[in-house]
Amino acid sequence: MIRALHLITGLCLLTAPLLLSDFWLMNILGRTLVYGIIALSLTFLATYGGFVSLAQTMIAGVAGYTIAITVPEAVPANGAQLPYAVAIPLALLAATLAGLLVGMISMRTNDIYLLMITLALAVGGSLFAQANTALLNGYEGIRNVLGPEVLGLPLRDPLVFYLTALAIAAMLYLAVLWLVKTPFGLVLQGLRSHPRRVSALGFDAGLHRVMAFAVAGFIAGVGGIMVTIYNIGITPASIGMGATVNILVMCVIGGMRHPAGAFIGALIFTLLDTFAASIYDRDRFNTLIGMVFLGIVLLSPDGVPGLIQSARRQMRKLYRGVEERPGNQG
Repeated sequence: MIRALHLITGLCLLTAPLLLSDFWLMNILGRTLVYGIIALSLTFLATYGGFVSLAQTMIAGVAGYTIAITVPEAVPANGAQLPYAVAIPLALLAATLAGLLVGMISMRTNDIYLLMITLALAVGGSLFAQANTALLNGYEGIRNVLGPEVLGLPLRDPLVFYLTALAIAAMLYLAVLWLVKTPFGLVLQGLRSHPRRVSALGFDAGLHRVMAFAVAGFIAGVGGIMVTIYNIGITPASIGMGATVNILVMCVIGGMRHPAGAFIGALIFTLLDTFAASIYDRDRFNTLIGMVFLGIVLLSPDGVPGLIQSARRQMRKLYRGVEERPGNQG
C-alpha cells in the first residue's frame, strides 16, 4: 500500500510540469519542497528520536548565510568570492557542525527543557544576524543569491528549480527511510522508546543523539540553501521566530509519525499562505493558521493523515454496522 502511494505520488510530481503553470511549479510546489526539506529535519528528529528541536530554522539559516557571504553575485559582497561548487559543500559543512553543536548543548535535556534550549539558540541566532552589520548586513540581509546553473540552465527558471528541488527532496526523503533501518536508526528509535534499556545494552546514547542532530543539521542545511535561492537572498526574518513557528506548524499539520508528513504539512501551509491569505486578510492570516494548528492538535495528534485515517476507520465501522442490521441479512 505504502509503495503504491509512493509510486502514485512520484508519478504525479513528475508529470506536474506538463499540467501546471510556472507559478504553481515555483511558488506552490517548489516552495513546498524546499520548506518541506527543513521540516523533514525536524520530523526526522521527532519521529525517530523523540527530540523536538526549534533550532532547525536557525541551522538552515547557517547554511543560507554561508552561501550568501561566499558567492560572488551576492549584494553586498562582504565575504569570500567562491564558486558554488565550493560554497555549497562549505555551507552544508557549516550546517552539519551547527547541528552537532546544538546536539552537544542539549545532550542531557528532554521534553520542555529541550524545547526551551533550542528555542533560545534559535532566537540567539536571529539576534546575532540582526546585530552583525559588517558581514551579514544586519536587518537588510544579503540579496541577489541566484544559485548555480544546472546542466547549463539557470536554477531560477521555474521548471529547473522545481525539478532540482524535487530530486533533492526525494533523495533526502529516501535517505531518511533507509537510515532509520540501519543499526544507527534502530538504536535511535530505541532511545525514543526505551533510553535506559538501550544504554544498558552498551550503546552510547549521547553519541547517537548528537549524531542524529548532525544528520538533521545536514538536512536543514540543504533546505536552507534552497530556500535562500528561492527567496533570492536571506534576512534575519528568514530565521526568526515567525519562520521557526512556521516550520513547527508544517510538521504538526502533516503529522510527526512519518517523514512524508513534513511535505504534506508544507503543502497545506503553502496553499493556505498563498490563497487563504489573499481571500481572508493577510493581517489575520496568523489567526487562521493558529485555528488550523489548534484544531489539528485537538482532533488528531498525527496531523491531517491521522484525520484521514480516523475518518476511514469510522466509515468502515459505519459500513459494517449497516451490513450487520437484521434487514440487510440474506
